[in-house]
This record gives sequence, structure tokens and C-alpha cells, in this order.
Amino acid sequence: MVADPIVSIRDLSKVYRQGEIQVTALNQVSIDIQTGEFVVLMGPSGSGKSTLLHIIAGIDRASSGSVLVQGINVANLTESQLADWRNQNVGFVFQSFNLIPVLTAAENVELPLLLTALGRAERRRQVALALDLVGLADRGHHRPDQMSGGQQQRVAIARALVTDPTLIVADEPTGNLDAKSATDVLSILQALSRDSRKTVIMVTHDPKAAGYGTRSLHLEKGEIVA
Repeated sequence: MVADPIVSIRDLSKVYRQGEIQVTALNQVSIDIQTGEFVVLMGPSGSGKSTLLHIIAGIDRASSGSVLVQGINVANLTESQLADWRNQNVGFVFQSFNLIPVLTAAENVELPLLLTALGRAERRRQVALALDLVGLADRGHHRPDQMSGGQQQRVAIARALVTDPTLIVADEPTGNLDAKSATDVLSILQALSRDSRKTVIMVTHDPKAAGYGTRSLHLEKGEIVA
């Protein structure tokens, strides 16, 4: 018996309006993603892959169609509900790390937990676990400028993990990294999918990076193509 998909998208479209011009970013996209999959979204610039990622993650809203994550139609949530849902269910990893320079690695990782009801001791325990998972248990007191790009991105992954989210979404997470650091980051994402049954959805231009996923989807002009 096949389990229900963790993400179920039906007839999803996104249209941006620029004055009198309409730009279709996504056109009637339908996909299912299972728990524990590492799905890679590929395609040329402007193909709609980042738009699709952002709609799944609740950063952007669709023009039409449905996005169900664990049975919840994200499109029906208010802005306040959506913010709460994102904090509880989605971990974000971006190309530019988005770490706060004046905070240590541990303080950066702790930020999403400040929006929860957890006490200080429990927050610190979860931060330590997340940093250990990405191989940075000894770097918690270092600031971003004291770490390499690869280490900063691993801190960003720890921050994405610390709330134990349902989904991890990564937008070009290796775009600013050298080959060795990129391999380290991709291996962590792969292990999270394979060993921890996290559902990972990643946008990339790099075919080598795509090879770490369990499945690739190619977008052209807002549509998924074979």
C-alpha cells in the first residue's frame, strides 16, 4: 500500500502581472512528493523552478490550483497562519547563507527556536544536536566571518533542521561554494533524506548536484517536461 504523498500539487499556476503584461511562471503543474524523497528541480533561468519551491514552502502564493502539505491546503492559510506553519514545518537553505554576522553559529541556529515555547536549556540542547548533525559541534562559538563558506552553509542547514521540520527546501545551496564544500553540503542533504526520512526539495543548475537526489524534475517555461 502506497502512503499518501507529503506534498500533493494539482493544476498549480502562477501569473505575475507587470503593468498590462502577464508573465506565466507556472502553468498547470501537478506533482506528488513522498516522505523521504530528495527531489531536485532543474531548468533554465525563468523556468519556474524557484517559484515552485517558494509556493511549496509558503513563501509565495499560487494564482490557482492547490498545494497540500501533509493534507493541509497551504493556499487557504492566512498570512499569520502561514508564518506559523512555515516556522513549524519548513526549513530553509539559501545560496547566500543568510547568517547574521554578529551572532555565533549557535546563536544563528537558535533563531527559529526563539519563536517557539521552548525554554533556554531545551533550545540549547536542540542547537547542539543540529550542529553535531552537520559536523560543527566544535564551531558553535564562532561567528560567520571566522568560518569558511562551506561551514557557513552547514550552519544554515543546522538552522533549517533545528525545529525538526517536515520539509527542507534548498534554493541553489551550493551556488557560492567550492567543489569540496558543495560535496559536503550535498552529502548532508542526501543523508537527511536517506537516514532521517526528511523530505528535501532542492533547486539547482548543476547536474552533478542533481545526482545526489532521488528524483529530478525538469521545468521549461513553467511546465514539467520529460
